[in-house]
Amino acid sequence: MGCTRREFLALASAGTVAGLAGCVPSRQTPQTPSDDTSSPDPSVDLSEFESLALDASAWRYDEDNDVYYQLGLTYCLSPATDTYESLAVFVPGAYFSAEKNGDTYTCTVNDKAVVGAFTAATAPVLMPINTGSLAAQSSPTSYAFDGLGPYMDAGCVYVYAGFRGRSAGYDTASGSDELFPGGSPWPVVDLKAAVRYLRYNASRLPCDASRVFVFGFGGGGGASAVLGASGDSELFEPYLTSIGAITHDAEGAAVSDAIAGSASWCPVTSFDTADAAYEWCQGQYATDGTRAEGSWTRLLSQDLAAAYGAWVNEMDLRDADDAQLTLDETETGVYAQGSYADALLDCVNEAATTFVQGTAFPYAYTPQRLEDPTFPGDPNLAATREADVASSTPASEAPADGTGEAPATGDATAQEDASKTLAGVAQVQSTIYDSAQSYFAALNADSWWINYNHRSMSVTVSSLRDFVTRMRPAAQPASPFDLPDRSSRVNQLFGIGEESTLHFDAIAAGLIDANLDTYAACADWPAEEEVAWQEDLEKVDALETDMATRVSLMNPLFWLSGHYDGYGQASVAPHWRINEGLFDTDAPLCTAANIVFALRKYDGVASVSHTPVWGQGHVLAERSGSATSNLISWVTSCCSA
Repeated sequence: MGCTRREFLALASAGTVAGLAGCVPSRQTPQTPSDDTSSPDPSVDLSEFESLALDASAWRYDEDNDVYYQLGLTYCLSPATDTYESLAVFVPGAYFSAEKNGDTYTCTVNDKAVVGAFTAATAPVLMPINTGSLAAQSSPTSYAFDGLGPYMDAGCVYVYAGFRGRSAGYDTASGSDELFPGGSPWPVVDLKAAVRYLRYNASRLPCDASRVFVFGFGGGGGASAVLGASGDSELFEPYLTSIGAITHDAEGAAVSDAIAGSASWCPVTSFDTADAAYEWCQGQYATDGTRAEGSWTRLLSQDLAAAYGAWVNEMDLRDADDAQLTLDETETGVYAQGSYADALLDCVNEAATTFVQGTAFPYAYTPQRLEDPTFPGDPNLAATREADVASSTPASEAPADGTGEAPATGDATAQEDASKTLAGVAQVQSTIYDSAQSYFAALNADSWWINYNHRSMSVTVSSLRDFVTRMRPAAQPASPFDLPDRSSRVNQLFGIGEESTLHFDAIAAGLIDANLDTYAACADWPAEEEVAWQEDLEKVDALETDMATRVSLMNPLFWLSGHYDGYGQASVAPHWRINEGLFDTDAPLCTAANIVFALRKYDGVASVSHTPVWGQGHVLAERSGSATSNLISWVTSCCSA
């Protein structure tokens, strides 16, 4: 049973709390197995997962950098693919006392060790999701220290887990000709299994296994948000069972997959409304390409935008004063204004004001877009991506070392240096502005839409539409996540086996059904679309899960908002960090904001850091400093709170 926070409080005051246990938001911080005081089930096989126990005598050692590591640790009993379902662990050397035995070391935890702000008992675990588009992440087969230094110096344990991606595939490691399943929800399933593996082996690792922090960018950021919202959700159990994921420790106590913190940059997620959100935020203001007058996809774009407005008004999203955020419908059926739009505009104004107050002019603006991050842990992946970039990027623009850092706003030199470290970044010539006045004058060259007050150093934008059309126009085609020809990467995410791409958007399907005669009257209407969406939505995956559920399993709001049935049915991470580039044309402007609106009203969430960054697009957006150092500082602050 789902209910909103407001409904729960009202019912509680009426003395009906007892009947609402299923809709109370989780207040639990993830616990290690040893913290579980419940009585073990006597029917549980205590030796069931013994084969997944970490071998304390198999550590390898990087003496130059004082790092112990193990590669190729399978994290479930029945992996569907050896290539992806294993992980690597990297540990600061001080945390272990070691005895050499040939090429490896037998390690025991050094309880007295202190590294950075942590001890061997308090160290957090950091797990990267190293893809922007939910491509599969291979488990490392070789070791390199590149990029690991900041994490090791800070006293973190770094875990690089492989996982299946947006498509089914064949296992290159085993040579099997049998297709393994991929797509929703397998990336999250595999990562949950990896988290459980760490908890099962908590006594063998120098860390606090309740402090697992996951971070990602783009689609990986969306997966990070799902992991943060869906801890111990029963909906994942059939999938976890199918791969033999750990369910209990050696004493029979349940093992959790809930995490302590989720960090994301430019998250791409919430696919039930992603197309409608994109059309409301950006698409409804475009008039070319697939949104040109007379095309059926223009009609679909406008109808999706209106459907999003209706969805917002059903959501019970609330501002800091607990007032509901809504959109007002005009006589023409457009939802362009209202408190919801005002809340988004407030984020834009705050980011623009922070930008001008913290930027040293002359300021060089360089449009950039990151395809995939290159978080450290797998040197093979880094080399592959650097080769891909080198083959498609002019030498003067090729990234240098692939550390996955985002440029810092406000320092032209820092931006130039940092841009060289962005693997897979597309960028164009910089524009240099001598002063804040010249910068805002250039923005207002065609018409006045952004106001800069030199005395107060503040910025206000006239309307959300003005901001979007000038700084965040629709760069993707209409219905960009569920494309009519099923060619998007998200169509792949919801493919099933050999049917590698499928429609999944129930809102679009409903609009096509309701407006079929109008759409079909357009000259470019493809007759096959009449049934394409509905047929795909009726398909189930290998575990007989329907499309609507698979979409829900990749939507963090499913567990965070009373609009959905999953509300209160999972252990939600207490700590969140969400950064977004305000000039990101890949994702809807409201994706991150919706998660933040829901989190700030969810009981038990301790901290929510939301940073919209003016002047940056689909990158590891930061207002200053580097993505890595800021991430580590955030994790440290969460652990000290």
